[in-house]
Amino acid sequence: MGSKNKLKRFRENETFGNVMQPSREEAVAGDFALKGKWNEFFKNDNPIVLELGCGKGEYSVGLAERYPDTNFIGIDIKGARFWRGAKTAVENGLHNVAFLRTQIELIEHFFAEGEVTEIWITFPDPQIKYKRTKHRLTNSEFLQRYKKILKKDGFMNLKTDSEFMHGYTLGLLHGEGHEVIYANHNVYRNEGAPKVVTAIQTFYEQQYLEQNKPITYIKFKIK
Repeated sequence: MGSKNKLKRFRENETFGNVMQPSREEAVAGDFALKGKWNEFFKNDNPIVLELGCGKGEYSVGLAERYPDTNFIGIDIKGARFWRGAKTAVENGLHNVAFLRTQIELIEHFFAEGEVTEIWITFPDPQIKYKRTKHRLTNSEFLQRYKKILKKDGFMNLKTDSEFMHGYTLGLLHGEGHEVIYANHNVYRNEGAPKVVTAIQTFYEQQYLEQNKPITYIKFKIK
């Protein structure tokens, strides 16, 4: 993507009412006004669901279309990517989806304890090299961050084409005593996967399927 195109998207994001782009300083200082008050933004008391590393926002928008009585927030540091999802939501009149531009490691600064019902992690970078373990979105430190903002009965979803990420996460969950509700090594080949897992396909997911790569899924609770 050219720099001019990126700048155009950044400027357009600033005009969207469904996009929040707080500074890191604002977040760390505790000045983010919507923390604990996201339902005021959505103007209802519906459950709040997050998509971490939302990319183009396809999953967030797809979920919002299918579940109008739930609020969805796509989170990514790359605003030029989720511009597409934000624009689609505006064009289609979807008022139950928003986008937050920030790093995932700051998530506790944007949501209050127990404010979130469910979290999706869709096709994250598996960070395969050992030195990159701290950046994996399902490592122990990240799980504890998620636990703080999730309701007591809240749960997580991991959907990935990376068998490494699937295996790493499953092993960590069992090793740390978390509750694995459902796990599937190939959701399009094996029966029993929740319909929502296969009903929405991102652009890259479609490419993975054309390459016959298995799409894996884990639903779990953090203990």
